[in-house]
Amino acid sequence: MGEPIQTLERRIDHLRVAVREAVLAGDRARVTTLRAELGQAEDSWEDALAQAEAAAPAEVTARPAATAWQDASPGPLLPLREQVYEALSLLQVPAAPKLIATVHEAFFATTFPAARVTSLRRDEERSFRIAPFARPYYICAALTADFLSPSRGLLAVSTWPMGKRVIGSLSPRVDFLMAAIQVAEAIERIPSPPPAARRLLWRFATSIPGATHDPDRPRPETVREAAQSELAVHEEADTRTRHDAAQRARQQLTDAEQLFGTRSFQPAADGATEGS
Repeated sequence: MGEPIQTLERRIDHLRVAVREAVLAGDRARVTTLRAELGQAEDSWEDALAQAEAAAPAEVTARPAATAWQDASPGPLLPLREQVYEALSLLQVPAAPKLIATVHEAFFATTFPAARVTSLRRDEERSFRIAPFARPYYICAALTADFLSPSRGLLAVSTWPMGKRVIGSLSPRVDFLMAAIQVAEAIERIPSPPPAARRLLWRFATSIPGATHDPDRPRPETVREAAQSELAVHEEADTRTRHDAAQRARQQLTDAEQLFGTRSFQPAADGATEGS
């Protein structure tokens, strides 16, 4: 008897996460090993699904043509939370749903309505409170440095250090510059960057002094260097603020609150990342 379908799906989910992390870390040997494991798990899933289909009652498979067509219509290969995780892993900073969707379209060739992301954090929090740390990661909230409450409009990844997930007064600009650097470096690694990626780079470049020597076609290295130059001005002060806030969060908040914030205060201003 093979593994249950649900167990295989959880293993495939974990392996996909591990593959992406190994790719981002540049560990090619681990990527090869994990891809082989993922392929075996997916083959086992197909076999289990075929067995389940063969055992299903005949009336279950006899569906109206319209329903069958809807089920067969193309859709994203990964669940929404994994697509959001991919985009955030590239940016490496908290980001607003609109920017997350734009990044995923630019680098992963699939898109989704940003409005779908707004309910994801609530679903993730509900899942965490039911079974804490049951998943390898959660899409969580960025926290305001002053009140440690959820920063409206900004999402982060639970496995990031707390100092990266809190937002001080300088953090929106710092994170914007860091995101620009990440996007520029990602484009530099692609032999033929897609137009959507270049458009995204242009959006960052127009808000960074010295990044648009050629306003019609900004160069990734120019954007990266200009962003790094400005980042040097703000990063030290921002790091101090975030470090202090992270210490308070670890001392004062429960595990769930460290990921999703406290309920004692809700900021009035939208802390969306610049350029999103």
